[in-house]
Amino acid sequence: MNIDFGFLTWDVFRGYVLNGLIFSVQLTLIAMIGGIALGTILALMRLSGKPWLVTPATIYVDLLRSIPLVMVIMWFFLLIPFLIGRPIGAELSAIVTFTLFEAAYYSEIMRAGIQSVPKGQVYAGYALGMSYRQTTQLVVLPQAFRNMLPVLLTQTIILFQDTSLVYAIGAYDLLKGFETVGRNFNRPVETYLFAAVVYFAICFALSSLVRQLQRKIQIIR
Repeated sequence: MNIDFGFLTWDVFRGYVLNGLIFSVQLTLIAMIGGIALGTILALMRLSGKPWLVTPATIYVDLLRSIPLVMVIMWFFLLIPFLIGRPIGAELSAIVTFTLFEAAYYSEIMRAGIQSVPKGQVYAGYALGMSYRQTTQLVVLPQAFRNMLPVLLTQTIILFQDTSLVYAIGAYDLLKGFETVGRNFNRPVETYLFAAVVYFAICFALSSLVRQLQRKIQIIR
């Protein structure tokens, strides 16, 4: 087999792949921010000790963590337009699905982070006259985020890798861009190999940053 990467020029990358890369990054960032926000709420619900909050949060987290992401993507993309009577588009469907799905995983990370904060910190907040909300917002959550930041970022790297699954609903992501190049130039082997290199380079660079951040956090402690 004759392997030739000569057709993978900057013009080809800009014309076919760049838009897919931008969407993959946007999807990752939006799902990360939304997932952490919703996941924090779910974590607080599960730690509240109130059955009417614990039960729905537990069902939500356990259900989504038990279903493959690609199935959730397909269900949302196919069922929601049927329920509301109009299509919502592959990109919007991917954003909503990833945010809701990742919230279940970020929830478990945040729950572990909140539980890692010593109880003495909470009691100290109460001793200063803070309410439960103030103690959680000003004392517990900042420390929990610091403790769990490397794990949160590691989950975000996994999230970026999972964005390739939006091919199932036709969204134009990074992998779809490379697939288009391979189809147009009749070079699928080279484009998939190069796509693997690009994914590896991005994820390896991000993983290196996470390791450096983890070492700094350990020094602070």
